[in-house]
Amino acid sequence: MSFKYFLGMAPEESVIEPSSLTKFRKLRLKDVNLLDLLINKTVEIAIEKEVIKSNSIIVDATHTKARYNQKSPQEILMDCSKKLRRSVYEIDESMKQKFPSKSTTNKLEDEI
Repeated sequence: MSFKYFLGMAPEESVIEPSSLTKFRKLRLKDVNLLDLLINKTVEIAIEKEVIKSNSIIVDATHTKARYNQKSPQEILMDCSKKLRRSVYEIDESMKQKFPSKSTTNKLEDEI
C-alpha cells in the first residue's frame, strides 16, 4: 500500500505482475550497464525532485540463510551445546566439573 500511495495510485488499482518485471529484466536488460544506468538516472531524478534529500542511500541488507550452506544436524547440536555450556558457566562456574567432558566433531561423528 505504501508503494501505491507513493506512486499516487488508488488502493484498488492493480499493480504490475512480478513475472512481467522478471521477463522485462531478462529480455530487455541483458546489458548490466543499462540496468546501472537506469538505476542511476532514477536516483538522479529523485534527488532533483527532492524525493531523496540526502547524499546517502540505505540499502536493505537483510541476512538470510542460504540453502546450499546449511549445517548438518551434528554441527547444529555442537553449536547448541557450546551455547548452553557458556550460558551455564556464566551463572555457575562450578558446573564445569559436573558436566561431561567436551566432545569434538570427530567423536560425535564416530558415535553416529
